[in-house]
Amino acid sequence: MQTLNRRVLGIGLVTALVLVVLPATSASAATAVVGTACSKVGAKAAGVSLKKKVALKKKKVTLTCKEASGQLVWTDTRVVNLSVIANAIKGGKNSSNAIWLQDYVIPNYTSDAALRGYTVRVKFTGQGVADEAYKSGIALDLKAKIGADIMNIDGIWVGEFADAGYIKPLVKVVGPSFAKWEGWSQVNTAVQDLMSYNGVRYGIPQGTDGRILYFNKKIFAAAGLPVDWQPTSWADILAAAKKIKDSGQDGVVPIQMNAGTQMGEATTMQAALPLLVGTGERIYDPATKKWAGNTAGIRKVLQFYADVYGSNGYGNTTWQLTATGRDDSFQGFADGKVGILGEGDYGWRGVWNPVSGNHKMATRNIDIGFAKIPAITPGAGIRKQNFVSMSGGGGYVINPATKNAAMTWDLLAFMNNRESIQASLNGSVKISQRNDVNNYITSANGDLCIAFIVKNVMPLTAYRPGLADYPAVSTELQKATEAIINGTSVTAAAAAYGTAVAAIVGAGNVKNN
Repeated sequence: MQTLNRRVLGIGLVTALVLVVLPATSASAATAVVGTACSKVGAKAAGVSLKKKVALKKKKVTLTCKEASGQLVWTDTRVVNLSVIANAIKGGKNSSNAIWLQDYVIPNYTSDAALRGYTVRVKFTGQGVADEAYKSGIALDLKAKIGADIMNIDGIWVGEFADAGYIKPLVKVVGPSFAKWEGWSQVNTAVQDLMSYNGVRYGIPQGTDGRILYFNKKIFAAAGLPVDWQPTSWADILAAAKKIKDSGQDGVVPIQMNAGTQMGEATTMQAALPLLVGTGERIYDPATKKWAGNTAGIRKVLQFYADVYGSNGYGNTTWQLTATGRDDSFQGFADGKVGILGEGDYGWRGVWNPVSGNHKMATRNIDIGFAKIPAITPGAGIRKQNFVSMSGGGGYVINPATKNAAMTWDLLAFMNNRESIQASLNGSVKISQRNDVNNYITSANGDLCIAFIVKNVMPLTAYRPGLADYPAVSTELQKATEAIINGTSVTAAAAAYGTAVAAIVGAGNVKNN
């Protein structure tokens, strides 16, 4: 175990870690600290009992000279029972996460805690059910003030659970000491938003991703476009699509941006929302607490879809309207028949991976280029950014009903230290929430795409609102993009979308401009 795992990680385990003065039983007084080395021989020679009642946190407790991982340390023999729940189960759903929790986190944390003088038992409850069933179960537990101490939740549930009073800010559950955790400096502020609500941290993110534009270098070269392409506006994207079309390459689709209801949330996350934040708008504005209805930003997004899939004929409309369309577009890109495609890092590591991909692309590392998604014009994105992205993911929160907030936070911090997160990746190349882990993984593996996203995309990304109404609003946005593909005007599609959103969230909670 590395040294980092054998200390308190700067989390300030409240008053439980204090100097304990053992009452003298002879002329020489002895002192000890919970978790520091002790010696059976030395203790007897000093006239100190190996088991002594002492004052700890204003209570009489027993410290024992006890072995922990081959060392003898003064141990608070009171047992602390902690529990973790996640929608993950060995051999089933999210199996790797379940294996990590059971085979790495629990044994290593209990050993680490023992070295610090604490006897801890951790129980993991793994589930392998539909996300909504899992969500309902933990919501009922939280409402009843029961359930696991630490809960794995999707980032889009945070706001909903917070508004319902099911979860509380970390500062209220743990106290101000949570802010001293070393890991916060390794998690980009933008990534912290994944498990935050209204600017307040409710948990720690675990893993995330980022959206970019992929492009085929061979197609670009044949069209006279640079193979180090980086558009700085939507106009640049459309201009590249036009050049590809005009180049007359057989069977090549110039650009693919997910649209329609058949693509589901992929429409929203891979294309519509990245475009929307590129106009300076969010689907939900936490400052005004209003949803985007028939706004200028929504109309600009829909106009972009019209430019791609309308009379210009830059995109394949069939893919957007069929159940297999997303896989068809993945295969088309793998076959070198798509010029530009908006997608997350999943495309690189999971779809076109030459070894393990769903649509293997032997020439992936040679033929695929990648670029940041530009704002509609430079500086027009959210936070006045030139480039934008969207990310997803989940994380862990602490049950406000926990009986031992200090030790629960201690466990949560341990789960998210550098060594633990590296162990959770199990050698795979994917994006974590920690910069130091990302830097290690990308430098060790040499994966240029993942390194590109970590360096250039994660600091400027945005997240979906964690509110109960979001899924329904997202569906309406998908419908609006599908309407464009089917020939509906931007004006009419935007108006219908605005009306539908108002029916979902209430007219007073919608912004129209």
